[in-house]
Amino acid sequence: MDFKFSDRLNRLPPYLFVEIDKAKRKARAEGRDIIDLGIGDPDEPTPKEIIESLYKASQDPKNHHYPLDQGSSVFRERIAKWYKERFQVSLDPEKEILLLLGSKEGISHMPLAFINPGDASLIPDPCYPPYKGGTILSGGAPYLMPLIEENNFLPDLNKIDKSALKKAKIIYINYPNNPTSAICEKGFFEDVAIFAKSHNLIVASDAAYSEICFDGYRPASFLKVEGGKETGVEFHSLSKTCNMTGWRIGFACGNERIIGGLAKVKSNIDSGVFNAIQMAGITALDIADRHLERMNSVYQERRDTLVDGLNKLGWAVEKPKATFYVWARLPKKYKSSIEFAGLVLDKTDIVITPGIGFGLSGEGYVRFALTVSKERIEEAVERLKKII
Repeated sequence: MDFKFSDRLNRLPPYLFVEIDKAKRKARAEGRDIIDLGIGDPDEPTPKEIIESLYKASQDPKNHHYPLDQGSSVFRERIAKWYKERFQVSLDPEKEILLLLGSKEGISHMPLAFINPGDASLIPDPCYPPYKGGTILSGGAPYLMPLIEENNFLPDLNKIDKSALKKAKIIYINYPNNPTSAICEKGFFEDVAIFAKSHNLIVASDAAYSEICFDGYRPASFLKVEGGKETGVEFHSLSKTCNMTGWRIGFACGNERIIGGLAKVKSNIDSGVFNAIQMAGITALDIADRHLERMNSVYQERRDTLVDGLNKLGWAVEKPKATFYVWARLPKKYKSSIEFAGLVLDKTDIVITPGIGFGLSGEGYVRFALTVSKERIEEAVERLKKII
């Protein structure tokens, strides 16, 4: 029988990290010693306090039933407390906070609540792929906003085509940024809020990396600026913050109307986050500051080791102030990021991510993830001498 994929599915590009994983598994099956600097999956374990909290909560039979779609009131109240302490933003736990099965889930499902066929989302390029995927699956069209080095990897709002603005319903922003590691100042958030209000846009601020930061830098919240809560929502994840990638728990905060739309979509798709994981999430927020102090020190040491090592090989790479990624221009003799990443894997057994996998404006760059030990990073730099 001939089962045909939907037009929407056919419009989706191959998911970048699935393709990388295939190449990685093939290399390992051949017995090669792979250093994986590709996917941003923390290598350190989830803190024991969080695991113990899950174990204790999982022993309680009342946690084995369907959870509330919105999330437990206790967890939402703890999120509101964390937001107030961390960002000085007040949130109503009942109306302005929604639990997610990881921030990726909420980000990719949000267009289903607000995008109709023919509508558009304004999406940074390069970007985290679900911004595009969620828009396409909702029947919308991605309109790409180039992030270029000369503009500090910020989108130029004044260059967005007027015809695209007429169709646009959502604008995605992501700072600290994946994949470029770029940061933004408060003024950029203020400009986005004014821009969104003037064009009746929903702002989807992806803040998954807000807690991974160095050199005294402390990222702000979009919701803190004037007009922030009026125009948008912010997505957070415990994946990077507390080394909980496999647990699938995150949350969206902000405008009540937007949160309500996403909640309605989710009520028709999933049944919420396992209650015991929610209890563990409360513990995660309780210990986050202490945990992050150690982890950010670890990532900063790895960042310095990689960047200093690459620069000694003749690269010109700046040290990022946030995220656990290093975004680097290709060495001058190379033009294609896919070909270069393939060469690096073939010749040095190192996995890195080609920039073009995040969008056309990512061509000419590669992304390194700081999710292996300092010693393995030192070994990776040594191996790279073969081709640089």
